[in-house]
This record gives sequence, C-alpha cells and structure tokens, in this order.
Amino acid sequence: MAALIKAANAKIRSNPVTDYICSTHFWGPVSNFGIPVAAVMDTQKSPDLISGKMTFALCIYSATFMRYSLAVTPRNFLLFGCHFVNEGAQLTQMYRWMQYNKWGGKEAAEASGVQGAVEAAKDTAKKVEAKVEAAVSK
Repeated sequence: MAALIKAANAKIRSNPVTDYICSTHFWGPVSNFGIPVAAVMDTQKSPDLISGKMTFALCIYSATFMRYSLAVTPRNFLLFGCHFVNEGAQLTQMYRWMQYNKWGGKEAAEASGVQGAVEAAKDTAKKVEAKVEAAVSK
C-alpha cells in the first residue's frame, strides 16, 4: 500500500500543474478567498454594521500578507491577489465607516428619513406576506 501511495505521489509531483494544485501555495490562498468575498459582499450592507477596529485590523493583515506573498520563494501571486482584493474591500469599508461615524453620515441618514423608509418597507412586506398567506390558504 505504501508503494502505491509513493507511486501516486511521484506521478502527481512529476507534472508541474498538478504539483502546484496539490501544494499549499495553491490551497492556502484558495481557502483564504472567503475573507475578501465576504468583505466585498459586506460593502452592500448598512454602514452602521461596520466595526472600525476589525476593519483596521483586516487592512493591516492584508497589507502584511501582500508583502509576505512577494517575499517568499517562489512568489505566491495567488495569495497576493487574494489579499489585494481584500485590502481594496477593507479600505472601502474603512471609508464607509469613517463617512458614517466620523464625517456626519449618521446624522445625515437620520435627517433624510431613512427610518421612515425602513418602516414603509416593513409595512409593504407585511402586506405582501398577507397576500401570500391568502393565496396559500386557497
């Protein structure tokens, strides 16, 4: 059994593409791409949900690992791309947090009647829910 595994490993490692796909230089960044995907998706959420401290920490984290990805041998451009996307998303989130919490965005949102719009949306949702329940009960 050990000889079979050793032969399979030798076969995989003999091809540069499969050798790369079976390495941590590939799977590390691939598994890490969940962070920038979540950060990009979070740019569509309300800015009052953003944590300034966590966003700052993730900015430092991504900048550090962008540098690390180019410092290792061989250079890991997939890891660099992952952290480049995350850095951009986190800087966007940091701008949104600063705009909302420090530069008057919260007061402007409250003044523009966002709360009234939320209540109107909730009322519309309740009406739609009542229509759906009526249609289902037929």
